[in-house]
Amino acid sequence: MAKQLRLKLGRQAGYSRDDFVEGLCNRQAVAAVDAWPGWHGGCLVLVGPEGVGKSHLAHTWAKTAKAVALDREAPDVDAAAGRPALIEDVDRGAPDEALFHLINLAGREGGGLLLTARTPPMAWPAALPDLRSRLNALPVAEIEPPDDRVLEGVLRRFFRERNIRPPNEVYAYLLRRMERSVPEAREIVRRLDEAGEGDPRPISRVLAREILEGGDPNLDLFE
Repeated sequence: MAKQLRLKLGRQAGYSRDDFVEGLCNRQAVAAVDAWPGWHGGCLVLVGPEGVGKSHLAHTWAKTAKAVALDREAPDVDAAAGRPALIEDVDRGAPDEALFHLINLAGREGGGLLLTARTPPMAWPAALPDLRSRLNALPVAEIEPPDDRVLEGVLRRFFRERNIRPPNEVYAYLLRRMERSVPEAREIVRRLDEAGEGDPRPISRVLAREILEGGDPNLDLFE
């Protein structure tokens, strides 16, 4: 097998919409985000587990909408007056009064509010009764764990960012064996890259087996 060339020219990871991989697991969420500025009350909550693309999708929206990204712990309410705003990881805690005012501002002319979280708004802590009622009424778009199409797409993107082009059989092998998460895909690509540098060896299905399974000779490589 020909040696694979690794050029340390890595692409800068970013939030390009072209790099966002769409599939059945996120199609409804994409459609919901793209419906802006027609969101009910000017608000939308993106919900999903870690690493499913909430931040990526949210930041592509923020770029399109020219939204201001606010600090979750100390959001500048005045900065969101008359313009869209984004706050991430809201379920980790945000000031009740500020969040209440931001939700109210979102429905006014020129406004908008996109929130991301791992849990739905009904599960977020809220001491203010008025905030509680508003959170319960927020429209929610859920991103599910990645399907094969999305996982393969992000694997290809992570390899591309490291300027590596493994054969297609590596993708097929990884998709059968790996944990179904984007963070795991990123970690696998990192480990494959580092393992390939050490020998150096080409990134192959054999190397992928060693990374995922510890190189157990009893495993059927062609399973």
